[in-house]
Amino acid sequence: MTNSLHIPDLGLGTFRLTGHQVVDSVRNALELGYRAIDTAQIYGNEAEIGQALADSGVARSQLFLTTKIWTEHLGRDRLLPSLRESLAKLRTDHVDLTLIHWPSPNGQVPLTETLDALMQVRELGLTRAIGISNFPVALQQQAIDAVGAHAIATNQIELHPRLQNPQVVAHARQHGIRITSYMTLGYGQTLNEPLIEAIAQAHGATPAQVALAWAMARGFAVVPSSTQRANLASNLAARALHLSAQELAQIDAMDRGQRLVDPEGLAPQWD
Repeated sequence: MTNSLHIPDLGLGTFRLTGHQVVDSVRNALELGYRAIDTAQIYGNEAEIGQALADSGVARSQLFLTTKIWTEHLGRDRLLPSLRESLAKLRTDHVDLTLIHWPSPNGQVPLTETLDALMQVRELGLTRAIGISNFPVALQQQAIDAVGAHAIATNQIELHPRLQNPQVVAHARQHGIRITSYMTLGYGQTLNEPLIEAIAQAHGATPAQVALAWAMARGFAVVPSSTQRANLASNLAARALHLSAQELAQIDAMDRGQRLVDPEGLAPQWD
């Protein structure tokens, strides 16, 4: 197993979606053609996603499921049972990708211990691949030193036109690790950017499609979420939007280092 695992370019994010809301979102997404679903233990929606997946009739072999291990479960004695619990909720015998959701706060659990446990669950067939999330360059390098870059499928980070994380992206690319962008629409702030609006108008597209198309053109996987079927369909159509080199460069120039996700006591030392 190497990081050559194909991560779909566009999947469905489920952050902050719970109950009937997440069931409806996943059901609509699958009906529209989504096949990648991104969740996490801390989202509290794995069981509802499992229900929606089971009800959909879509074959498990057609799906790409990602979940993330919460910080309380990063220790060797907790990671395996917590993932088994996630699998039971998702009604599957494996996920395709398992990520460390956040680095252990203050290094309480050694990264090598967590990665060893992740490698174990991969060997057991409970996940096809492993990866990291919210890792700055220093921790990304520690992960590489621990298990090799070939074992790390992705680093999922906040990334949008106003926060492009060039150091992390460059370091990941140097080692062949794909970046997954979350918050690609910047909590909706990206959609109100005059440049994004102008490019969208020029293409007869939506601002959301422009932001997603830019990220995918730069090689990132994206996992936008929505509760509206029309928006889900529109986001999926972003795969067919091709921006010019000039338009991509203009969006590249929007980077302001504007971080929106920076939880106290959880966030690492950012680059």
